[in-house]
Amino acid sequence: MSNPTADINSTPAAGASPERKTIHIVLHEAKDTVGVAVVEGIKAGTQLNAWIMDDDEIVSFPAKQDIPIGHKVALKDMAVGDTVFKYGVDIGKVVAPIKAGEHAHVHNIKTKRW
Repeated sequence: MSNPTADINSTPAAGASPERKTIHIVLHEAKDTVGVAVVEGIKAGTQLNAWIMDDDEIVSFPAKQDIPIGHKVALKDMAVGDTVFKYGVDIGKVVAPIKAGEHAHVHNIKTKRW
């Protein structure tokens, strides 16, 4: 398995040099609604590259808040009651609205177990 925190080469156009993209966020499946920050120091306004592991695809979006390493970031806007998917698994429900690029944590997501 490759190192997800390493730079990933995208496919270059004919005769062009490979473009290097730092991977900031990792998720397993395209249906995931949150990904995990895998680099230190993500600040609001940073253009994030999120690697969808199952599809080997990179999607980009701006961080709207600072995101600590190891924490979740929303990949799409979510409303109260929406199910949150991380690594292809239902991890809970939204308890406060979350916008794409925002920090997703205990202040806006709760488990469904209790």
